[in-house]
Amino acid sequence: MHSTTRIRLIEPSDAEPIAEHRLRDEAAFRQWEPEQPADFLTAEGQALRIGRLLAGHRAGTVWPGVVLDGDQVIGQVTIGGILPQPHLRRGSVGYWIGTVAQNQGHAGRALGLALQLMAGELGLHRAEASTNLENLPSQRVLRRNGFTPYGVAHSAIRLNGAWHDGLLWERILSD
Repeated sequence: MHSTTRIRLIEPSDAEPIAEHRLRDEAAFRQWEPEQPADFLTAEGQALRIGRLLAGHRAGTVWPGVVLDGDQVIGQVTIGGILPQPHLRRGSVGYWIGTVAQNQGHAGRALGLALQLMAGELGLHRAEASTNLENLPSQRVLRRNGFTPYGVAHSAIRLNGAWHDGLLWERILSD
């Protein structure tokens, strides 16, 4: 099967398709993500969020992208916590794919493209990620892209009213 997965910088016009995915997939993502304000599921709320992400991009602290299948927005990939200083040069990557496009390899391909961007255009040395301990699909995506686990962050994220541990992942980009 020929893949048309690609990533690009998020744009204000992506608010509506992102909100549609997030509203439809709210229950599916609830087990992996913290509770969000009600407007997170609306195009208006996503437009505000995109504005904040693009401000972070202009400041050099985040690269917020969308994942596309052809011309359709099917998810997001975000490189956050960017530390470009010569002695650090790292960023943390996160991603999600809408349920209508899952299990087709998009997450792995999008992560691979994000890693190329991190090593190339962003000039980073180290990629980091974290997953919920039970999020085996995301862990498979990370492993397939050369990440290895290196520790557990205890009580790191609050989900459904309880604190959960996170598995920390790393990949060196410039070896």
